[in-house]
Amino acid sequence: MGKIKITIEDLFNLPTAEIYNPDSYESLASVEIDSRKVKKGTLFVAIKGEKLDGHDFVQEAINNGAGAVVINKNRLRKFSKIEIPIITVEDSIKAYGDIARTWRKKLGAKVISVTGSNGKTTTKEIISTLLSEKFEVIKTEANNNNHIGVPLTILSADEKCEALVLEQGTNHFGEIEYSANISLPDIALITNIGDSHLEFLRNKEGVHKEKSALLDLCEIHGGKVFLNLDDPILKKTSKNYWNKITYGFKGNADVKGKILSYTNDGRPKIQIGFNKNVLSLGKGLGKFAVTLPICGESNAKNFLASVAVSLFAGLKPEQIISGAEKIKPVYGRFVVRKFKDAVLIDDTYNSNPGSVKSAVEIVNRIKLFNKKVFVLGDMLELGIASVKLHKELANNFRQSDKILVLTIGSMMKHLHKALSSKKIKSIHFSTRGELELYLKYESIEKSVILGKGSRGMRMEEFINTLEKRFE
Repeated sequence: MGKIKITIEDLFNLPTAEIYNPDSYESLASVEIDSRKVKKGTLFVAIKGEKLDGHDFVQEAINNGAGAVVINKNRLRKFSKIEIPIITVEDSIKAYGDIARTWRKKLGAKVISVTGSNGKTTTKEIISTLLSEKFEVIKTEANNNNHIGVPLTILSADEKCEALVLEQGTNHFGEIEYSANISLPDIALITNIGDSHLEFLRNKEGVHKEKSALLDLCEIHGGKVFLNLDDPILKKTSKNYWNKITYGFKGNADVKGKILSYTNDGRPKIQIGFNKNVLSLGKGLGKFAVTLPICGESNAKNFLASVAVSLFAGLKPEQIISGAEKIKPVYGRFVVRKFKDAVLIDDTYNSNPGSVKSAVEIVNRIKLFNKKVFVLGDMLELGIASVKLHKELANNFRQSDKILVLTIGSMMKHLHKALSSKKIKSIHFSTRGELELYLKYESIEKSVILGKGSRGMRMEEFINTLEKRFE
């Protein structure tokens, strides 16, 4: 396959585009929105972000070798003396997505898109790790899962890419539909439907409506959708899809998981059974087992989803077993560190009711220390349901002299009160300094300690305090 390039015809097909100096345009093999990454043969798209405006860096991009630039029409006067081709559009962010869609159509890679309320990043990472046993894989890096990040990831893939694994996130209605119309996935997966981003998506039905756009658009374009039958909402709506593969630990799924046991440090041993006919792998049933290098039932679910996709993509069980050994936890997502006097778990990347429930379950399965300490910060973006959902977290804890819950944040005060009424030991801290002093000096040795909260709560700072204490 030849090098992928953006041609003059591609640019003429951009909605609202007008091209200046088109005769000097030569097809370009890369697209960038960061002027520092521009090199010779790059199309630079100037977009206005939250902090910086790419239009302020057009000259820098040209100095670095840009072959053409895309700008908003209302900024043309500023660049009238530029001699390289200029493409003006009504909205350069929208044009960036349109260019990425064009690029995606030129890719020879299979595009796999993952969304969901919990576990989408870990599932994306596991799929990428497994598929790397057979294919050249490009994946979403960092948190590039929005209307800018999805095009950016697509445009990072080249002709050598055989599998492009995308994470597609949302917190407002219409975002998944927008990015899915750019990614045009061959395979689409929703990990689960939970109480996430309720401030804008209102309730679980709203979350499902938003995220299911990924499955709908995938099937419309002839792709395969993967359905988690353990999720009540996804199971109920599975009849809406015909080109599907089902997976789950319950019921009659095409790819079936069974947790055989757990290690003392909470890692699950999983048996996978699968229908070869449905997966186009021959006839009959297949079976294999693997012990994961990451902890908990939630990660067992993430792994099962990834196995379903990988089997459909053509991996053999031995390739999946080999790939499973290379799985690593994602930063801030249940990263376990073992010390002499504590097991410290960093699950601080984000938080919602479903992920808290899963985290508590995993901590309780770790047998290295009997005492469990939970350091919990507010769950954000839950809208009018926030107080109720924070109170209901108390249902995840049982009364025991081995459990201690430390809370911080205006919403977590409601969990503290609910726990106190159940006679579960809990301490609420009014300031970060008070909590930090407690974690530094109070007697919490010989414990499994979890730190968790939404990004805005900066719970990773408390993890750093604990690391320094126990190192």
